[in-house]
Amino acid sequence: MTNLQRLRNLSIIKCITFFCSENKLRLSKSNFYVAGSYPIVENLRFYGTSNVVRSQKGKIIDNTLQIPRAVRQEAQAALLDYLHSTRSLQFMDAENMSRNSPYFLGKLLKRLDNGETDVGRSVTRLLRYHPINEFEPFFESIGLKPSEYSPFLPQNLMFLNDDQVLLKNYYVLCNYGIERNKVGKIYKEAPEVFKYDCGVLQSKLQSFEKLGLSQSLIIKVIASCPYLLRGDMSWEFIEVLRKLKNTGIEYNWLEEHMFEGNSYSWNRMLELLCMLSDMGCSEEQLGGFISRHPELLLERSGHLTYFLIGFLLKFGYTRNELSTMFLQLPKISAENFATNLLHSYHFLVEIEMTVQDIGRIVHSHPVLLGSCYLKKVNSLLANLNTGKKRLCQMIMEDPNVLKNWVLGVRVKRLLPDTNKTIRARMMKTEFLLSLGFMEKSNEMERALKVFRGKVELLSSFTR
Repeated sequence: MTNLQRLRNLSIIKCITFFCSENKLRLSKSNFYVAGSYPIVENLRFYGTSNVVRSQKGKIIDNTLQIPRAVRQEAQAALLDYLHSTRSLQFMDAENMSRNSPYFLGKLLKRLDNGETDVGRSVTRLLRYHPINEFEPFFESIGLKPSEYSPFLPQNLMFLNDDQVLLKNYYVLCNYGIERNKVGKIYKEAPEVFKYDCGVLQSKLQSFEKLGLSQSLIIKVIASCPYLLRGDMSWEFIEVLRKLKNTGIEYNWLEEHMFEGNSYSWNRMLELLCMLSDMGCSEEQLGGFISRHPELLLERSGHLTYFLIGFLLKFGYTRNELSTMFLQLPKISAENFATNLLHSYHFLVEIEMTVQDIGRIVHSHPVLLGSCYLKKVNSLLANLNTGKKRLCQMIMEDPNVLKNWVLGVRVKRLLPDTNKTIRARMMKTEFLLSLGFMEKSNEMERALKVFRGKVELLSSFTR
């Protein structure tokens, strides 16, 4: 228990500093420009491109390798026949290798003559006289790119059947239920697993079952955290399971919200759970808001929670206030809450609210700011027909007015200040009288309605 006690003695600041240093982030005061033009966190943009396009002739072509579909299918069939019939690989292995190794297939097709019309026959002839390194399509078929598997290619082996230790451990994982294209991540992060003697890997999988985990949950855990199969089981992983169990969170909750494509740091997650407990959260409270907002723990191993804590600490939050804020999180996702909170902060900066006033608003109304995704400042000023100074004044008088300015809500134009309106009309009337208009005449009224002059300019004319 000495390791756990040492974790409990870590201060909140120390944990956040450790987290930021690992992720190359800085949470210094220079990152929080409340009066400047630089944001705390830059906007992230995600770009996606389709892997399939159509050629000028209408054929569907693989955008990565530029291989027509018909050509690819013929080459795959020839490679499957070679691996299964000639090289005596199991049909499932041969089929997976032929269907899921596009880079290797593209390299194979480049070795054919450009004038070849019967692609399948040409590939069969090529493979008959030029045996391939079978580890290349194997590694690619389990989810590795050529740049990732090149360091793993054996120096003195060419045929897959020559490495029976690798294949036996590979079959243990596949037979347990781990998808073949997920095995590559395990090989990349824990290659020693595929060198275990017979029975070792199976016993490690059984050790997870002894903890009370279901097979489907074990598959998710192993696929996302392959390092757990190395050496003895991680005590941090066991401790996180114990803590979650004590808070009332069952293993089926973990299975439901874990995602195999993610990687999890059980050490960091344990630190976060200890930190939240030290803030004053009871086990029941801790289990309550984590079960409602699983991303607080599971999104990049608590990245979101560390960020929220670091952000609010900059505005003078105490441990008890942080605990209260987490317990009051609204029913929106924690990710949306953090996004709204940052957007609201930038909104206050953009309307030129003072540093002290921003600090007071963020400190006293974090749940409000995190619940509202506000309109853009320029759009809001135009709709309200007002200036930034009056906007700041309205927020300071009643921060709940922000609820009326969220995206998607129609904004009502503010009534102009009465004294200013009366003064403007008097100045316009005085100016029109100096031009020869008759007071209270119809012409005067029509002129007042279409008048667009500013009071400041009129005062210089009427002096």
